[in-house]
Amino acid sequence: MSFTQDIREAFARRDNALNQLLILNGLVFAVLIILRAIFFISQSDAIYVLIMRQLALSSDGFVLLRHPWTLLTYAFVHEGFLHVLFNMLNLYWFGQIIREYLGDRRLVSLYVLGALAGAVFFLLAYNFIPVLRPGVGLPVIGASASVTAIIVAAATLLPDYTFMLFIIGAVKIKWIAVAVVLISLAGINGGNPGGEITHLGGALLGYFFIKQMKAGRDMGQPVIAVGSWFSRLFQRRPAMQVTHRSTVAAPRVGAAAAGKSAGSATPPEEVDLILDKISRSGYESLSKDEKQKLFRASQQ
Repeated sequence: MSFTQDIREAFARRDNALNQLLILNGLVFAVLIILRAIFFISQSDAIYVLIMRQLALSSDGFVLLRHPWTLLTYAFVHEGFLHVLFNMLNLYWFGQIIREYLGDRRLVSLYVLGALAGAVFFLLAYNFIPVLRPGVGLPVIGASASVTAIIVAAATLLPDYTFMLFIIGAVKIKWIAVAVVLISLAGINGGNPGGEITHLGGALLGYFFIKQMKAGRDMGQPVIAVGSWFSRLFQRRPAMQVTHRSTVAAPRVGAAAAGKSAGSATPPEEVDLILDKISRSGYESLSKDEKQKLFRASQQ
């Protein structure tokens, strides 16, 4: 089986959002490494700089108007190996939690909205905070805002969920999220203030995403709607079929089916009770019925 076929199969699966995000980030990183090497050898570094301008998010509003797609593309671009490594490890660890309890669609929504929130914080900071205004024009890249949104969302959803960390031992993810936010705050006066500010934007988005979800409002619906539109746009249309209407009256099952579907939706209050039980006793403490209800809620 070829490498490209493996990638195609990974993106063909509907329930594979976490791996798709990891693969997409990895592919962009690999392609940029190859291009950078080629342009260095051919002494065409200016072409690589031009490519990065099409992908990185600039803090200059006028540049952004010419490259609006960079509000999202910057969140898939890395240049340093350690940068991409730590971002992808955190995406994998915490993304698994979001995917398991909230589903693939909300994981993608968090990634996209986290990137957008980080971009907004970055632009506002460089254009309205006096100490940063001399740096207007500096770019930012990396999935850190999206990953931070996922970390904080997981900690807000299941604050007492425990990770086993090397040397340290068992640590509740709420303290990991607190550490991530404090490190970002401490780094604002360091060498990468723009990157740290995007983290804070992502963190705030992740927190409010879960709070709004528990209140019965899904902030990710616009992202899901846009994704569905693009999916339909590129989906192969089925061949036209000719059907013949039967003269025999069909049984009226539509209303009954609709009623059954509506009744199968899990109320937000019941989801909250199930999530509270998970935070207290773990996922394995759930009954089969509770696991099914949580799964249905993740698909709503």
